[in-house]
Amino acid sequence: MEEAGRERDRTVAVVVEDTSAATKDAAAVSTKPAKRYPLALWVAILGLIMLVGVYIFSLSLKQNGMLFGLMQANMIEKEREKPCHDPRIPDAEIPYVHYPTPNTYDREECVCTGVRFFAILSMQRSGSGWVETLLNSHPNISSNGEIFSVKERRSNITAITKTLDKLYNLDWYSSAAKNECTAAVGLKWMLNQGLMKNHQEMVRYFNRRGVSAIFLLRRNLLQRYVSILANAHDSAMKQLNGTHKAHVHSKDEAEILAQYKPTIDRKMLITELKRSDKLASDALVNFKNTRHIVLYYEDVVRNRTKLMDVLDFLRMPKRKLSSRHVKIHTKQLCDHIDNWADVNNALMGTRFESFLNGSSRRRS
Repeated sequence: MEEAGRERDRTVAVVVEDTSAATKDAAAVSTKPAKRYPLALWVAILGLIMLVGVYIFSLSLKQNGMLFGLMQANMIEKEREKPCHDPRIPDAEIPYVHYPTPNTYDREECVCTGVRFFAILSMQRSGSGWVETLLNSHPNISSNGEIFSVKERRSNITAITKTLDKLYNLDWYSSAAKNECTAAVGLKWMLNQGLMKNHQEMVRYFNRRGVSAIFLLRRNLLQRYVSILANAHDSAMKQLNGTHKAHVHSKDEAEILAQYKPTIDRKMLITELKRSDKLASDALVNFKNTRHIVLYYEDVVRNRTKLMDVLDFLRMPKRKLSSRHVKIHTKQLCDHIDNWADVNNALMGTRFESFLNGSSRRRS
């Protein structure tokens, strides 16, 4: 038993010794200093990462910038590559100069004559017929009338764009069509003939096809309303030898039509004036981002040289313009309205009061 006791003591001593040795080894390991990288190396690594990031970012910006620039300049570059490109045309004008290739005839020696697309945007009885004949007296301008008076042509956006494409491709035949060397082609388009109903699509079409808008409006909406009522009366009665004429070419015909004096419903008058005013205002707002010019009938009547602004707008050479149209209502408004007293009372004190004396200004 004594021998067994001495054996246990030796075993405990060995275990204690081993444990002590392990503890010393662990202490030796834990107190051994960790390996550290120099600070300069870390700075270099971070710098390299930053340089790579900046390089990748710059490549991305460069690529995006190139794509944006290509989108902006795509039309200009395409036009420059065409054999008919005129280097004298400023970059800003290039989207509005076209070289159509008609399907119905050959432009022959005029194949490289640039063509401007335009649309006269107006309202009934605002002088658009008169102004259009003046423009058509220019040898290089063809305005093809009120194309969208035919309902089928404005039945939907597809019909509208198909009609416009045919017109601007110089494949539209009308009495206003000139020759192979036409330099400006367009139409007369009333605001209520599908234009305002599809104004968003039309703004995109105008900008995509490079169509310039010529707004022709009337300041005095009461005079316009009298003209509308008188024209409707003649359409029903056909006062000129059984024929309705919206426009006349002689003073005798004008005097016959001017004899009719409409009776205006005073209850509906202000509503009608507001409706017309809003339609014109909305059109100017909706098409403000297109290339356009605003013309007023009264201004052209007082100063025919206003049409030179239109020729400048279309980049057409200036010419003396003429028309056979004769103005129908030439007297004071009170002489053209049967119930003038009622109309006068209805508009007094309203923002349309100034229309009573023939003024083109109205209170806001």
